[in-house]
Amino acid sequence: MALKHLTIGALVAFCSLVAPAAAQKNELSGILGRTFTSDQGIQGAPSYDPDLRFGKGLTFEVNYARRVMGTDLFSLALEVPFLVNPDEDLHAAQNLIPEQYSSYFVTPAARVNLFPLTAVSPWVSFGGGFGHFHESSTLEFGGSNPGKTGTTTGVLQAGVGLDVKLLKSFSLRGEARDFWSGVPQLNVNTGKSRQHNIFVGGGIVWHF
Repeated sequence: MALKHLTIGALVAFCSLVAPAAAQKNELSGILGRTFTSDQGIQGAPSYDPDLRFGKGLTFEVNYARRVMGTDLFSLALEVPFLVNPDEDLHAAQNLIPEQYSSYFVTPAARVNLFPLTAVSPWVSFGGGFGHFHESSTLEFGGSNPGKTGTTTGVLQAGVGLDVKLLKSFSLRGEARDFWSGVPQLNVNTGKSRQHNIFVGGGIVWHF
C-alpha cells in the first residue's frame, strides 16, 4: 500500500513538472541599445596616444524564445539572441586602422526567469554561438584598407535582465549581455585574441 501511495505521489510530482512544459509559450522581443568595448593598448604606438578606442555603436537585438519548463518559482526558456551593431567607429593615432566595422552575433542560449508569473521577473542567460565582423574597406584617415574585411569567430554570451509586465501579452525588458568574442582584424597589434562586447539596452517582449 505504501508503495502504491509512493508511486502515485511520484506521478503527481512528475506531472506537475511536465504540465508547464507542455504549455510551452513563445516570445519575440526587440531591443535597442549600445555596445561598449573597452579601449585597447596598441603595441608600439606613440606614448601621447597609445590606445585603440571604440565608439558606442547603436545596436539592435531580435530574440526568439520558447519556454520549455516553468513553475511559480522559475521558468526555463531556450532563446536565440541575434545582435547587430551596424557601425562601430574606431580611432587611433596610427593611420592603419579601418574607419569602422559592423558586427553580428548569434548565440543560442538557456534563460532562467525567477518568479515568471509575477509583474517583475529577473533573469539570467548563458549560451554560445558565432559572430562575424565586417571591417570597412577604408581607413580612418583615408585610403584603402590593406587588411581583411571579414572575420568570423566563436562567441560566448552571458546576460542578466529584468522583465516587467505591461499587459497579458507584452512586457518591457531591460538587459545587459556580454558577447565574448574573437577580435576583428584592425591592422594593429593589441596583444589580445578576444574582447568583451557589452550590450546594454531596453525594449519590448511579445508573448504568444
